[in-house]
This record gives sequence, C-alpha cells and structure tokens, in this order.
Amino acid sequence: MSTMWGLTARGICEFNDKILLLKIRSKSAHDAGKWEIPGGKVKKCEFFDEALKREYLEETGLDIDIVSLYNVVRNDYTACKTSEEVKSIQLIMKVTCESDEVNISREHDDYGWFTIDEVNQMIENGLLTPPAVNAFKK
Repeated sequence: MSTMWGLTARGICEFNDKILLLKIRSKSAHDAGKWEIPGGKVKKCEFFDEALKREYLEETGLDIDIVSLYNVVRNDYTACKTSEEVKSIQLIMKVTCESDEVNISREHDDYGWFTIDEVNQMIENGLLTPPAVNAFKK
C-alpha cells in the first residue's frame, strides 16, 4: 500500500502576549482531552493560507492575518476512516487576530490563552498533542 502525504496548516496566535490553544473534545479518536494549536487539513486545490484562515474561523470564530512561518513539523498517523498510513507535513504559522473573543466549534471542549511559560509547563505535563509539542520546539 502506498503512503499518503497530507498537509496541515496551524496558526500560533498571540494576543496580549498570550497564545491560543484549543482542547480536543473528550470523545475524539485522536489525542482526546489534549491541547492543540488551531488549524487543520488543507483540502485539494486549496492554498494553505486560505485553509488556515478557513479552519481558524471554523474552530475559533476569529479572523486572522498570517504573519510568518514559525516552524514545520511532520506528524505521521493512521487515518481513522481508511486505516491508511498518512505522513502529514504541518506548517506552523505565526498569526494575529484583532480580538480574544473565541467561539469554539464542536471539535473542541475548551480554549485558553496561555503565556509561553504556561505552554512550556503544559508540554512538561504532557497536556499538548505531539505535533503541538514539536511545533513549539525551535
């Protein structure tokens, strides 16, 4: 079976020196109850910046501006529906928003704005998804 390659775009949004993270719903098949960086899969024929803005709006209700590339990480996983092995390249972008009024979707149970020290503490305590942990490693 051939390997599938996927592209995911995520955005580290800072507002008042705090970073936005979303808590994956407890019923999720992957990383339930862990915290992640907002974002998602880039669809076929979609520009990754448009995908990131779309996913951010869906997951947080926020309109974002993309500032710069922050990091690139690889996350390999098995697709739930097809059981195919997927190698996912994750583009981690620095993004900005005009507000900290978040409106989460049903994909997440909670959200929070955290200082970088708090994020590092959460990483030490195993509360972030593996790709999120790698994203913050420079």
